[in-house]
Amino acid sequence: MKRIFRPTFLAAAIAGSLGVSSCKDYLEVNPTAVDTPETIFSNVSGATSAIIGAYDPLSGDAGYGNRLSSYYPFDSDEMQSSQGGDDAGSGRRGIARYTSVTTNAEVLNPWNQLYQGIERANLCIKYVPEMTQYNSGTDMIAVRRIHGEALTLRAQYYFELVRNWGDVPEPRTPSVTGQDFNLPRTDRDVIFDHLLDDLALAQTLVPWRSEVASDERITKGAVKALRARIAMYRGGYSLRQNGQVSRPSNYKDFYTIARNECSELMANRGQHTLNASYEETFRSINELRVEAAHEIMFQVGMGGASAASDSKLGYYNGPRITASPKYGQSSGAVTVLPTYFYAFDSLDTRRDVTIAPYTIGSTDNQALTTLISMYDGKFRRDWRLPLVPAVSVQSLNYNWPLIRFADVLLMFAEAQNDLAGPTVAYNGITATQALMEVRLRGFKANAKAAGTPPTDQAGFFNAIVNERFVEFGGEGIRKYDLIRWNLLGTKLAEAKATMRAWIADQTASSPYAKIPLVMYYTVVNGQAKYSRSLYRPTPATKPAGTTNVNWRSSITEARIADIASGYTTNRQLLPIPASAITTNPNLVQNPGY
Repeated sequence: MKRIFRPTFLAAAIAGSLGVSSCKDYLEVNPTAVDTPETIFSNVSGATSAIIGAYDPLSGDAGYGNRLSSYYPFDSDEMQSSQGGDDAGSGRRGIARYTSVTTNAEVLNPWNQLYQGIERANLCIKYVPEMTQYNSGTDMIAVRRIHGEALTLRAQYYFELVRNWGDVPEPRTPSVTGQDFNLPRTDRDVIFDHLLDDLALAQTLVPWRSEVASDERITKGAVKALRARIAMYRGGYSLRQNGQVSRPSNYKDFYTIARNECSELMANRGQHTLNASYEETFRSINELRVEAAHEIMFQVGMGGASAASDSKLGYYNGPRITASPKYGQSSGAVTVLPTYFYAFDSLDTRRDVTIAPYTIGSTDNQALTTLISMYDGKFRRDWRLPLVPAVSVQSLNYNWPLIRFADVLLMFAEAQNDLAGPTVAYNGITATQALMEVRLRGFKANAKAAGTPPTDQAGFFNAIVNERFVEFGGEGIRKYDLIRWNLLGTKLAEAKATMRAWIADQTASSPYAKIPLVMYYTVVNGQAKYSRSLYRPTPATKPAGTTNVNWRSSITEARIADIASGYTTNRQLLPIPASAITTNPNLVQNPGY
């Protein structure tokens, strides 16, 4: 998105870490002559420049512009990154296949960038409360907001570190203080407890969305939603340094925090709520505009057309486009598992937003893909407004949505079910009602098609697992959900077993015969249209005027085996970068590396 909140200011580094990039169309900040903390944090302008610098590491190739959004969340039972091989563990496929080596640059660069963000946030957290404007005067609200933003940004950076690396070093003061930064790893539970406390403070410092200008800066809804998310992870399963997976015995305490935060957000629908249309949320991203319901509560602003500040969303992922005069070019590097496509009900409108089963070539027309080669669909170059036909352009200014209001509803449903069951209300809302609000939108309010969830706790939990599956496809959530539920290995195995069953018997009497072996389609006004149902056997005769593609018959054992090919039990964390361990002798490597 063309970012409203983007600096023209380029500060010299405080201790080598307070630089920010520039873009002339965004927030105007005058340059600061000197770079001492005392000078920068002597006025609101300087402090604002500093907080912009703390936002910056969220974006770019090593941030949510590519690696954290399109490499790290895969492979799962939902989608796969870069089909074919594992790069010998040294590239993006090494991450996706769970075979990464400790010298993998795609592990090192995001690690460094996340810690850069923490350092910049720590500077604000230390010096902003020391400003004279913090406790009185006309600038007090603005200064305190900066403090709250810094606490929230630090929490997001640490959250990303913990869910990918587990226990990590936790510097909570900036390097200019002279602290020894050869820190050992801090237990993830301790880090999360700190973050929950930080976010409780932050939400008292930042405004509600409606109280300030509309941009990508953090507001109260984002803080509360992030606190709920971290509480759910704090109460979930995780891999410990002893190589075992466990969850805390008092996990319900953290589910209570999450439930309560979500309940408060659900009571403030004037700030954030669901869009009436599921597609609208993602069309708004692709069309570089703000959606009216403000369902996206926390997002990473992208801009500047550089690897440091923009995103590859819609270029790296989305449907593959090859030399299209109208749409340009994209890679189609993230593909959808066939079992994920068929996890959607045929009437669920979310499927055709989440999944793009086509390619586009030099004629600008769509061509249907095979079932094994469909693409993720929420970030599409052919949906961009205005279009960018230049094939050399890789940055499309697409923002990355970190938290949507749909997640608030489903976190509430999950937590309340665990605490009291699906039919017991909290503040007038039951877990069932919260889940069904999300589900009914997907079915355009068709209650009969949406069905009803189970009324027992175990059955309702399984409904939550499925609802989050179809609601958040391609948003970097599924793999981490499975880890916190201790279901990653189980769900990967189930998906592979199902695909193997589909191809084992391709006769007309197969129990899977309703999934066609071949699909037929036509092209109408450039759009590929299925010529018959996706849920009926292949006809004996090809329909006239159609083109055929292999469907169920496109699935092969080699393609199945390629998905998460290096995954073994409990291999859910990335390795600590080798150079970090070399620099810091107090670091210990993750289990299995």
